[in-house]
Amino acid sequence: MAVRIVALDHLVLTVADIGVTLAFYERHLGMVAQVFEAADGTRRHSLQFGAQKINVHAAGREFSPHAKQPCPGSADLCFLVQGAVSDVARALDAQGVPVEAGPVARTGATGPLNSIYLRDPDGNLIELSEPL
Repeated sequence: MAVRIVALDHLVLTVADIGVTLAFYERHLGMVAQVFEAADGTRRHSLQFGAQKINVHAAGREFSPHAKQPCPGSADLCFLVQGAVSDVARALDAQGVPVEAGPVARTGATGPLNSIYLRDPDGNLIELSEPL
């Protein structure tokens, strides 16, 4: 049988400060911070949005197994937003979150996107996109 991937369940961000990261993604991107008990009994942190989540690990205290070289600021993530990215950019500006680039035309997994770019507290590149 051939392996066939059907969806992304979660990904992991390694961050310098879990509290700062959770607050940023909740306050500015509308995600929901959660504490959950993992299968090994440890308490962990995540950010929930839609049917996906981002698990958040503190740099130097990653859970095993983990990426070969986990480090803050190494991610480049694209999220689909509700509404127009021009409205999202204005809302971010009003909250003091600078938009680094955009709106610009991009291509996503299912077709054309209109995107803006910003950085999270660790310097990860965040692309916010509206499908066209």
